Amino acid sequence: MREWIYGRNPVYETLVANRRHIFQLSVREGVKEKGRLTQIIRICNGKNIPVKQVNRQELDAISPNNQGVAIETGKYPYENLEDILNLSNKQEEKAFILILDSIQDPQNLGSLLRTAEIVGVHGVLLPLRQTARVTPAVVSASSGACEHLFMSQVNLSQAIKSLKNRGIWVIGLESSQEAQTVAQIDLNIPLAFVVGGEESGMRALIRNSCDLLLKIPMKGKIESLNAAIAGSVALYLAWQARDFQ
Repeated sequence: MREWIYGRNPVYETLVANRRHIFQLSVREGVKEKGRLTQIIRICNGKNIPVKQVNRQELDAISPNNQGVAIETGKYPYENLEDILNLSNKQEEKAFILILDSIQDPQNLGSLLRTAEIVGVHGVLLPLRQTARVTPAVVSASSGACEHLFMSQVNLSQAIKSLKNRGIWVIGLESSQEAQTVAQIDLNIPLAFVVGGEESGMRALIRNSCDLLLKIPMKGKIESLNAAIAGSVALYLAWQARDFQ
């Protein structure tokens, strides 16, 4: 299966991550070769990836947000749970995992993946169905960050049991009365955050599997944050608890 990644940062990060097979690079005719585009072309030349000059219409057919460049690639390389756990062991760090339970919106998924990569998450778990997956739109929304992340599609209930058996605390995000505040929970521990879907939050089975529930502190009049913002805030709070190491 082949797909097109578009936009200068997503294309660049895909090339740098070097986890997909790249078939060709398409560059819009007449576009100035400078900055990120110069780096992209240099990488492709160094890897003997064909570089093709195409007209605006051909690139716009891939996406109107192409920024004059796109690459044809193989499918996204999902990893397995063991790869994620091995990464935290290799880096000699406490496990830091993001579990996304039925996130549907590609923009939300991309935003969460971008934050996850920034704060050093070791891996992201997605359910096997009823979820957004890594598509070119998600690569674009994450600005290419997902290309550097280990992501796995799993049975979430079974994966959570495996994590807990390895001493990893599973913390669900929600704003219920049962949820504890940041001051009540030590986030400098091996942990996996669970972010529920945009409309209904975590599914009951997943929620009941959590060791703890965490609510994000809020001061203003708006009573809730969307999934992407709440998850991003929680990830930064955990990174802060680790002294931003």
